[in-house]
Amino acid sequence: MSASGTLPPSASRNSRLVEIVRNYGTVGIFLVLMVVASFWSDAFLTERNLMNVARQVASGHGIMAVGMLFVVLTRGIDLSVGSVAAVGAVLGAYLIATMGFSLPVTILLVLLSGVVSGTVTGFFVAYMKLPSFVISLAMMAIARGVSLILSAGRPITIGPSGSALVDFGSGFFLGVPQPVVLMLIIFAIGGAVLTFTSFGRIVTAIGSNEEAVRLSGVPVRRYILGVYVISGVLASVAGIVAAARTGIGTPQVGVGAELNVIAAVVIGGASLMGGRGGMFNTLLGALILGIITNIMNLAGVPGYHQNVYLGLIIILAMLIQFVAARGRQ
Repeated sequence: MSASGTLPPSASRNSRLVEIVRNYGTVGIFLVLMVVASFWSDAFLTERNLMNVARQVASGHGIMAVGMLFVVLTRGIDLSVGSVAAVGAVLGAYLIATMGFSLPVTILLVLLSGVVSGTVTGFFVAYMKLPSFVISLAMMAIARGVSLILSAGRPITIGPSGSALVDFGSGFFLGVPQPVVLMLIIFAIGGAVLTFTSFGRIVTAIGSNEEAVRLSGVPVRRYILGVYVISGVLASVAGIVAAARTGIGTPQVGVGAELNVIAAVVIGGASLMGGRGGMFNTLLGALILGIITNIMNLAGVPGYHQNVYLGLIIILAMLIQFVAARGRQ
């Protein structure tokens, strides 16, 4: 630093470069991937393929990424989202096909299942001060077991009584798949909450400095509990959307989804150390994952190999965050 207290020109340029990478890196990755994919396969930019990618993201990790971002902002993690989604899918199909419940009641009960799972996880994290990794791992096992018990380990066909739900899963609104419209609405609401409400600002502040927020008189534990409830509810929404897309509720929904959800949040620039992340970049992160998976499918990459590449992508995203953080220092 110079005598006047200003950064030298080279340090200033490096700082600006780091800031550009941090703010627009996800957008750049998304645009580069779109260009690469379009050259990789002529089928990529077809309307059918793009709609398929968007639908897969919406019924997979996309909706869950909104809830995960809220959790990550508080320096937590929720590994149970995939299993909670499986409960939502199985419970929705079971209530409609076996119990004969109406669609509104079914959706309400599925959402309630997400509230219960999120409340249990959030209670132990917020009030018992137990590690979120361990508690959500336990909830992951419990929820997966519940989905297997409800379904007896077999897929449950929704059937004609749930035709409205199946129509939603396969339908379009203004040329866009309805599950994708729902996902975009959820992202928009999540972004508004995060940006324009005190809840969003406090959640972000908790991840940055929880003790300072507590000393300012904010009931921190309630907010931490709240983000896990949000994550549980949105996981159950993802589950019933997955059931709507396929017409069946299966306990295999969401197997390994927690990896994709966390990857979407991290690729979107959120810090696993809390306090930093945005909803728009998280949406781009979810779409980037969908595009990468689609490229590998078009290239004929085996499914097991795809998991290896996904892990490498997460490591790369973490390295970029680390370099950006060191550059800011």
